[in-house]
Amino acid sequence: MLQAALTRISDCPERIARSHPDRLAAVMGERRLSYRELARRIDLCARALLAHGVARGDRIAILSTPRPEYLVVLLASLRIGAIVVGLNPVHQLNEYRPILADCQARMLFAFQQLRGRDHRPILRSLKAEFPGIQSLIMMDAGDARHLGLSYSDLERAGETIGEGAYSKAIANVSSDDLALLVYTSGSTGPPKGAMITHRNLVHCATIQHQLFPVSPLRIVCNLPISHTACSCDIIAYAMAGAGTIFFQERFDPKSVLTLVAEQRITCLLQITAMYYPILAAWRKGSYETSSLQAIFFLGAPMSRSGIAELRQLGGVLVTGWGLTEATSSVTFTSAQDDIDALADTVGRAAPTYELRIVDAAGVDLSLGGTGEVLVRGPCVMAGYLNRPEATAAAIDAEGWLHSGDLGSLDERGRLRLVGRTKDLFKSGGYNVRPREVELVLESHPAVSMAAVVAVPDPIYHEVGHAFVLRRPRCRLSERTLAAFCRKRLANYKVPKVFVIRDDLPMLVSGKIDRVALREEGLRSRTPPKN
Repeated sequence: MLQAALTRISDCPERIARSHPDRLAAVMGERRLSYRELARRIDLCARALLAHGVARGDRIAILSTPRPEYLVVLLASLRIGAIVVGLNPVHQLNEYRPILADCQARMLFAFQQLRGRDHRPILRSLKAEFPGIQSLIMMDAGDARHLGLSYSDLERAGETIGEGAYSKAIANVSSDDLALLVYTSGSTGPPKGAMITHRNLVHCATIQHQLFPVSPLRIVCNLPISHTACSCDIIAYAMAGAGTIFFQERFDPKSVLTLVAEQRITCLLQITAMYYPILAAWRKGSYETSSLQAIFFLGAPMSRSGIAELRQLGGVLVTGWGLTEATSSVTFTSAQDDIDALADTVGRAAPTYELRIVDAAGVDLSLGGTGEVLVRGPCVMAGYLNRPEATAAAIDAEGWLHSGDLGSLDERGRLRLVGRTKDLFKSGGYNVRPREVELVLESHPAVSMAAVVAVPDPIYHEVGHAFVLRRPRCRLSERTLAAFCRKRLANYKVPKVFVIRDDLPMLVSGKIDRVALREEGLRSRTPPKN
């Protein structure tokens, strides 16, 4: 843990390099970056950004998997006051458009090939549609002339920036300046950019490290860069703890366990749904996991049997609760909590954070009462970009963030979650907006109407069930609809079940009876009793 007061996560590599220059900062396969080398690469990239006219407050979009290149561009951008927007490579063109239109990115860093997918057609479209993107930087090797500038050419431009100009740019960055724009889907409308400040990042990372001072900190990073769990819970936490980040481009349970065994991983943070295949692989194989000091499962509850088995991997088992608008986790369980606390609650509010449970009128409820969960503290975002009304609805005049989650507090201050007030569900740790999926389905020529409801799932927490109204005399199949969605939506948004109907249940008001559809979905997931 860095002892001197830390104001920006982007300062960590340089400070750590002074005392521990040879300590590993980032690893991916055979590639290794020491803190000395990481600090040098960050300086080169930051100077290059300045040479290309990037100024404090400009937006830098990055289309990448979790890897050392992302770490360098992220921290270089933050170092000079630019704001980073992470783009998920599993998304489709129509999912990038509203984000880039809203954030008005000045530069776009991207890979032409990621996870076996050719992104060049998407990049050509984005470059043509968004003239505000002044530079498109190709981060992988190969010919970049037909798309944009190669990363090596970008770095060479930084040689023109003198020490005085560079130092001045760094000094001008305030802890209250924005660091990240993390786009989250609401229940209606396009995705909103949650504005995360340098202060938010530093405070959350410091709190997490104080609560869980893993040493040496060796952590896996395989979560999407568009997710706060990647940049906040893992990267910022690792930088604050002078740790080593082991990057993996994609999740693979056997690869995770192999990495834990071979690299003596001490901290594992995954979305709950990821642990079920990890445990399945662990049962079948022989993996050494005794190096683990802490295991975090986030994003959804876990079964008691899963918790009991996960504890066998080693270390302290921790769960918690947070939301994009609160930067990172707000609550955590502790090492002393039993299996009931881990299965039924998400722990207590971390130091400096406050929780309230209120009814629909905003009145505080007594202990055990169920209502909306409100959060206040240095974790709360600055607001939503370009959306003052949405910001005012989310954060009240007293600074309380209205989470939209329903819960209660027990006598020990532990939070129990029971549902959400918003028409939004979480699948595998990701927020899914039903209306976005419905619009995609309704764009199919054989579909006249669609309704998507959330149904509980033992692995993904919740999954989408799509009820589709077929147009007269049109042929339609579940396979066709699934393929249609996969071409237009990220995989976690694609419904797990498609029900094709000639009619849908309606309310007197003329709206679809979603309660009836959800009950039908629940019945389809529940095996009949003998």
